[in-house]
Amino acid sequence: MKALAASWSWAQLRLPRPWPQALRTLGLLLAVVGYLYRDTGLAMVAIWSRSDTFAHAFLVPPIALYLVWRRRHAVLALTPQHALSAWPLVAVALLAWVLGDLASIHAVTQLAFMATLVCLVPSVLGWRIAQRLMFPLGFLFFAVPVGEFMMPQLMEWTANFTVLALRLSGIPVYREGLQFVIPSGHWSVVEACSGVRYLMASLTVGTLFAYLSYQSTARRLLFVLFSLLVPIAANWLRAYFIVMLGHLSGNQLATGVDHLIYGWLFFGVVILLMYLVGARWAQEEVAESVPAEVAVRSGRTVAQDTKAWAQTAGLLCLLALPPLALQTVGAPATADLLRLTQAPALSAGWALQPSTEEDFKPAFQNPSAEVRGRYVAPSGTVGLYLGYYQAQNYQHKLVSSDNVLLLSKDPHWVQVASAPRDGVWGAQTVSVRTAQLRPRPSATLRNDPGLLVWQIYWINGRLTASDYQAKALIALNRLMGRGDASAVIVLHTAQGPGADALLHAYVNGNYAAINAWLEQPATTPTLKGL
Repeated sequence: MKALAASWSWAQLRLPRPWPQALRTLGLLLAVVGYLYRDTGLAMVAIWSRSDTFAHAFLVPPIALYLVWRRRHAVLALTPQHALSAWPLVAVALLAWVLGDLASIHAVTQLAFMATLVCLVPSVLGWRIAQRLMFPLGFLFFAVPVGEFMMPQLMEWTANFTVLALRLSGIPVYREGLQFVIPSGHWSVVEACSGVRYLMASLTVGTLFAYLSYQSTARRLLFVLFSLLVPIAANWLRAYFIVMLGHLSGNQLATGVDHLIYGWLFFGVVILLMYLVGARWAQEEVAESVPAEVAVRSGRTVAQDTKAWAQTAGLLCLLALPPLALQTVGAPATADLLRLTQAPALSAGWALQPSTEEDFKPAFQNPSAEVRGRYVAPSGTVGLYLGYYQAQNYQHKLVSSDNVLLLSKDPHWVQVASAPRDGVWGAQTVSVRTAQLRPRPSATLRNDPGLLVWQIYWINGRLTASDYQAKALIALNRLMGRGDASAVIVLHTAQGPGADALLHAYVNGNYAAINAWLEQPATTPTLKGL
């Protein structure tokens, strides 16, 4: 305790002459960013609060401050000075924030928000000081809640390994997509089985461990890679062991709450072993050399003070520009929603029937308007779902992690396959998402042959199956003052030999009418289903 008290002597807290003003300037700019972009910052905190995947982010800012404190002697020996060469980085980060806000993409706005905060450090204190604080500043990006985009791929890898390991164990497995059946029951790989929670926590702590435990860049990078690969492999083993426990116990173990408990216990043991192994090659910390330069302690001239305040004013103007611009450029319309009161004109041979509660409906949330219907022709029946979005924001948007074709816990259907398919829609040759759905064994529709589903986005007349391209088109349209009118078009029909040809015939006969229907002048926010 005496040593700790000695390290906090008041003498060490006396800052060289240029530092108080530099820190006040930096504090002012950070506070301005926090105020002007508070919605982005609060959205990050909200995600930390509700998501177990990113709960560790609450610890990132205090850890970063501690890391800065550890380097205080080397930093305070340098002279802070504005670096105009860092301004373009601030401008790029702010531009990214604008584009992300136009497309309502939390990940982009939050990364841009953090990048802006980080880039203000070299802008105000200079590149030499920022270089000394490179790791603490970079570590702050672990507070940005991104990474869930990896979930589908991680789920696929987990299913692949589990099925392979079960077959190598002598257990027969029948697999369809992320669902598989073994003699003792049905299993599925859902979002909680992806391992993304383990991965994000391990990577964050592993990066910090590597920085504090090693001095060699090669060792640090190797351990970060180790902390990335180990949780992925550990999650595969966890999934396999849980299925085996359920199988060998007659589904008495690892099937309820203990499923999660066993998973976290296994993960904790694996991570502990990982850090014990990493500690085996830890290197002693080398005393940090203090630069020969000593910060100028003499008074500043009037010209220097004027220049510093002019640079600060310039940064304030740059920070204030994006919110002001968004008030006049690309602002979404709040009225004139599309009137979906009747079906579009159909080509000959297709008759419209009202949809029923048993008809498939994709899980798209909060559309401005939506239509469901069944089109009947002599060759078969095609179901249509159209979800229309306008005046989009973060809670009401077309492309979102909450908007999916099928929820993993859907009570009626499971997705067993998916693939892209090229086709001609109107005058556009596009790739369409296709999926095969099967009834759940416990569902009332279990005798149904299944569904073939096509899905595509309509963005102000342009078609795309890509989430990223759809977001980019929405942002571009808003930036050009064209609004953000967009929709998801989902077609489905009974699975069978002629299912693909039937959907293709429906598109050839009716897409032009659907497109004209969506492009009709918006008049009133009236909504009626078909």
